[in-house]
Amino acid sequence: MTDSAPKKPNGLQKVLQPSAELAAVVGSTPLSRGDVVSKMWAYIKQHNLQDPANKRDILSDAKLKPIFSGKDRVNMFEMNKHLANHLK
Repeated sequence: MTDSAPKKPNGLQKVLQPSAELAAVVGSTPLSRGDVVSKMWAYIKQHNLQDPANKRDILSDAKLKPIFSGKDRVNMFEMNKHLANHLK
């Protein structure tokens, strides 16, 4: 017996719409959480926003500050919590 029903996407695969603030960094097309995190890291690395003394800390620039609730820095684990608030 084969299971021909499509699998329900898990939390990382489900396609979500980014908020206007997040869209300024990752684009306005709907993306999976995994794609959003990948694009965020690409942006962070491209703009050299990791703290050189502690690579787990992300320094906010003008585009990231609204996503990170106005904080000047967040750690990489905290980032996902902030991203969740900007995905519907």
